[in-house]
Amino acid sequence: MSTTPVNTEKKTSPGSIAARFLKENGTLIALVALGVFFSFYEEAFFSPRNLTNLLRQTTIIGIISVGMTMVILIEGIDLSVGSIVGLSAIVVTLLMQSGINVWLSIILTLILTGGLIGLWNGFWIAHYKIPPFIITLGMMTIARGLALTLSKGGSVPVTDPIFPQIGGSYIPETASGIILGLGLIFFFYSTFRTMQQNKKYGIETNKLDIGFSVFIVLSFLALSFYIFTSYRGIPYPVAIFAVIVFVFAYVLKNTKFGRRLYAIGGNEEAARLSGINVYWTKILVYVIIMALSSVSGILLASRLNGASPNLGNMFELDAISAVIIGGTSFAGGVGTIAGTVIGALIIGVLNNGMSLLGVPTFYQFIIKGLIIIVAVWFDVLSKQKKA
Repeated sequence: MSTTPVNTEKKTSPGSIAARFLKENGTLIALVALGVFFSFYEEAFFSPRNLTNLLRQTTIIGIISVGMTMVILIEGIDLSVGSIVGLSAIVVTLLMQSGINVWLSIILTLILTGGLIGLWNGFWIAHYKIPPFIITLGMMTIARGLALTLSKGGSVPVTDPIFPQIGGSYIPETASGIILGLGLIFFFYSTFRTMQQNKKYGIETNKLDIGFSVFIVLSFLALSFYIFTSYRGIPYPVAIFAVIVFVFAYVLKNTKFGRRLYAIGGNEEAARLSGINVYWTKILVYVIIMALSSVSGILLASRLNGASPNLGNMFELDAISAVIIGGTSFAGGVGTIAGTVIGALIIGVLNNGMSLLGVPTFYQFIIKGLIIIVAVWFDVLSKQKKA
């Protein structure tokens, strides 16, 4: 009796490819759609000047969102980031007023409002297992009160002539173009190296995914070249944000510390039993987010050439929105820095576009609140389907 061999390979249909594409790149598609929408209704939106300002404004929330990604990855939350932005702005300007060198003032601010407050939050959360929501909610109030006390309820002007250049200056157009070109070379080098490593270890490289990545990066660099070589160059805060994104994306993807965060978020008890030091990992994560919030406060004070105790109000809403829109799960263990950057850009485009269209601020809060609810709803639905 003869048997006919049966081909058990599943053929990938165009419909399944399209469905996977939409699922994996929904936030990117939403970002492009928003950009097209606002460009259609407001011509000024797509001008190099407006896009440069949009990116510079987005960096403040974007830097905080990088830290918030790491916190939510371990199934935490930090509601104090906005208040730390305001407190850091006040502290750095007061230190400079007292005659301390600008760079030393920045370092001291990062230590005092980033390191120490991060240690405080992390200690209570890791040692006493108090819910992060409660600890950071308390710190949100404490930090805002400290900012009001130190500033005596008023604004604090910047006295050092160097400090405003950090948040307000630009890398020249020619140098900006060279930097973008080097970025393109680095991307192709890293892509080629990844393909070679996959081949070495017998891992099949998905050519469709590689092709899509190349298309996205080329499109992004082309747009960046248009923006930054047409209007004054790359702003310093955008360059700082890019470095922070690169560093922490690498940390999450290629280091033991990054893998520990995913493990803790996936199952904290299993991570502890496997030998991961959950205690110090949590503390370090909360130090990192406070330090990044301090960086945002310093950049904001530099850009505004002064500080107010009310700076950073409601920034926690935008940071959480960016992280959740970017695909990081509130349940922990799932998320990427790249997704968060796209989420931050979506929030930035919404803020900028709605302001250009004259949408009142209170409507903007309503829209962003609804976006958070919808993003979490999609996250819950995806988990139910997997289960």
